[in-house]
Amino acid sequence: MTEDLDRYYRILGLEPGASIEEVNQAYKDLVFIWHPDRIPGDNPRLQQKAEEKLKSINEARDSLRAAHRERPTAPPRESPGRSPSPSPPRRDPRASYSHHRPPRRPSRDLSHADLRGANFREKDLSGRNMEGAILVDANLSDTFMHRVNLMGADLSGANLFRANLLEADLSYAILRNANLIGADLSGADLSHADLRGAKVGTSNRLLVKLTGTKLTDAILPDGSVYQ
Repeated sequence: MTEDLDRYYRILGLEPGASIEEVNQAYKDLVFIWHPDRIPGDNPRLQQKAEEKLKSINEARDSLRAAHRERPTAPPRESPGRSPSPSPPRRDPRASYSHHRPPRRPSRDLSHADLRGANFREKDLSGRNMEGAILVDANLSDTFMHRVNLMGADLSGANLFRANLLEADLSYAILRNANLIGADLSGADLSHADLRGAKVGTSNRLLVKLTGTKLTDAILPDGSVYQ
């Protein structure tokens, strides 16, 4: 198991034992470099290589995250001279159930989900984890996406008309040819995002709200890089 973890660290260019923060940052950097949608479409060999590289990057990141979550925590130490506290009585597991249980809420984790063409019109996706999700050509018009995590997600051609993306994480996201007319991106993180061809307004008027938006190194709709 240790050998596998060491290999995952090497895939991300890290020393074994690196922190989860270092893992996340290395993942972001490598996704920006190797995402297949950033490779010219007329080079299938390089496209295939990028897809394989991205698969290994995702596997390494997910495995290291799981390893960090599963690390055991030390049991509380007893004070000197005191006898151990008695264990609480065991509860009948059936006692926690009733005939009128509320329905289980759907998972909020949609990371890396294939949602291409999905219709989320006017839905509330606020706070969802949609990191790396594929939302190509999805309908997200009038969708509430406050603080949603869309880091590295592919939103190529998606309809985000009047979507509320307040404080959303769109770093490294792909928004090529997406419709952003009327979207609110106030406080959102669009650093390193690819917005080439995205619809953001008319020839002389910007129709996207960008108050406090982070655009560091983002590729703008005209192909220029924001500095």
